[in-house]
Amino acid sequence: MSKPKYYMTTAIAYTSGKPHIGNTYEIVLADSIARFRRAQGYDVFFQTGTDEHGQKIELKAAEAGVTPKEFVDNVAGEIRRIWDLMNTSYDKFIRTTDADHERQIQKMFKKFYDQGDIYKSAYEGMYCTPCESFWTESQLVDGKCPDCGREVKPAREEAYFFKMSKYADRLIEHINTHPEFIQPVSRKNEMMNNFLLPGLQDLCVSRTSFKWGIPVTFDEKHVVYVWLDALSNYITGIGYDCDGESSEQFKKNWPADLHLIGKDIIRFHTIYWPIFLMALGLPLPKQVFGHPWLLQGDGKMSKSKGNVLYADDLVDVFGVDAVRYFVLHEMPFDNDGVISWELMVERVNSDLANTLGNLVNRTISMTNKYFGGVVENRGAAEPVDEELKALALAVPGTVSRKMDDLRVADAITEIFTLFKRCNKYIDETMPWALAKDETKQDRLATVLYNLTECISIGASLLEAFMPETSEKILAQLNARKRSLDEMAQYGLYESGIKVTEKPEILFARLDLKEVLAKAEEIAKAQAAQNAAEEAAKGGADGQKKDAGAEKCACDHAADADEAEAVIDLEPKAEITYDDFAKLQFQVGEIIACEEVPKSRKLLCSQVKIGSQVRQIVSGIKAHYTAEEMVGKKVMVLTNLKPATLAGVKSEGMILCAEDADGKLSLVVPERAMPAGAEIC
Repeated sequence: MSKPKYYMTTAIAYTSGKPHIGNTYEIVLADSIARFRRAQGYDVFFQTGTDEHGQKIELKAAEAGVTPKEFVDNVAGEIRRIWDLMNTSYDKFIRTTDADHERQIQKMFKKFYDQGDIYKSAYEGMYCTPCESFWTESQLVDGKCPDCGREVKPAREEAYFFKMSKYADRLIEHINTHPEFIQPVSRKNEMMNNFLLPGLQDLCVSRTSFKWGIPVTFDEKHVVYVWLDALSNYITGIGYDCDGESSEQFKKNWPADLHLIGKDIIRFHTIYWPIFLMALGLPLPKQVFGHPWLLQGDGKMSKSKGNVLYADDLVDVFGVDAVRYFVLHEMPFDNDGVISWELMVERVNSDLANTLGNLVNRTISMTNKYFGGVVENRGAAEPVDEELKALALAVPGTVSRKMDDLRVADAITEIFTLFKRCNKYIDETMPWALAKDETKQDRLATVLYNLTECISIGASLLEAFMPETSEKILAQLNARKRSLDEMAQYGLYESGIKVTEKPEILFARLDLKEVLAKAEEIAKAQAAQNAAEEAAKGGADGQKKDAGAEKCACDHAADADEAEAVIDLEPKAEITYDDFAKLQFQVGEIIACEEVPKSRKLLCSQVKIGSQVRQIVSGIKAHYTAEEMVGKKVMVLTNLKPATLAGVKSEGMILCAEDADGKLSLVVPERAMPAGAEIC
């Protein structure tokens, strides 16, 4: 009997630079789903890869003094190295510079043109270079790009456009009749209310202002625009042919069962991509899941902020499976997660070293100490065993249901619930006390058998998430990995098997100070590398013509003026110390933040202050995204009378500094301070 197919993809990584841990999270998440689907009996095809065309690449290659192809070859190699480092089991790594992909994109573009879906016109609007997107004035948010918040510039360019509106009604009907198509549901509502229902504008699908792209065969001054090029990898990578000669692999695997992507590109995958597929006469993917972001403790990661964490640096300190565990376990289903060195140490010590590592080590050590390493079920059961057995039998089904809903963090939590119950079982049965009584030897053997059996079940379940750790545990128990069906059967660990004589320490406890010292070394090395790159860019700029040098000198003068700028304020009336003493300022930690509906200015933050959590509304949306706020330590006026802003209750005030241009900056403590610390 053949296995049911399961075709899944990640978004392809843009080759503008080395991916940080937030980018790497997606491939690890996808790998855990792929591995678990294989365990469920699916014939999985798992595709990932790199997106390698566009103006940004052309500019970066010029800065580096290499050709665009040389630039993307280097970055694509680095991306693949990190994907392999994280032990991900992808089946295909596609590059959009692959010759067969480029050939099919050209065929698709011509097909769309011939059937009247594409027409030539000119685009005039506001252009965001990092996003490679045109916007109308009405689409801008506070005059900036609605996707990334960066500056936009007016631009006019001849281009080909795709008639999006031609297929909009069909797409709306599909979304309404396929509730599983866009997940989580919040992403579906966003797409319908913000883009589809107000009416789709035609989409720019070619460019003439740069050359690094796939040429349009019948108009070679144009190159195919990034989204038509990049999105189509999901079909070209499995052998789609626009002339009707598609491969057997394509016929078997399409439509995709899952497109796993970041929430920031949900629009492209749930509006543009389905419409392209409709125009090709192909079925739509079964599900698009827009996962949340993994944020650094002080906001969204960026090289300019100097807060970037890279997977290989984290692996050097914690190991591959510890990093996999953290990013999978700490990411909620539809809210952003937070990563920091401190949180990593806490999780390694509490969950991996204590709960899991200590359990495996104690069980094997006691088996060696009391029975020479031989595990036997002598049938000396007691009522306390039943709760442990019941949980062990229930967990595989619970984990499967969580994974069917893509609730990966919840699935891992269920597995660790079993490990925690095993530790409790040790405390309840006290094997060390049983060992002192000769008449309790059968009971002692049975207790250790129950522990070994439950660990075997848990370790088998763990394979999708921490494959190396799963393999190590099973090897130490001299057990084989079980199928899902076998995990739901108790007592399959054969009585009489001998465990390893010297159990390996799976996860050593970490010293926070030592880890933070390593983190500081890594940060300094990154800063030195960034400085070297900037110096190299400066040196390259110095080789340019004199006019460029003059502009550079002017820019430096402007920078100097900005650095020396001061602001004088109109003084307010003097107050006494008693007046000041009435105000209570404390350090608050923002643990969640979201935009206030129907407000262009307000963010609503959940702020931890001591043991309490306050809701505070702030007019800082133009200066910070909700994602950037999460994890920040801020200065809060805590005894301000509550007020209602835009229908939302606010229980305090977050303090900011404001410059002469009206730009705001949060007031944050210089050193690490606990939430609730008094500011005096």
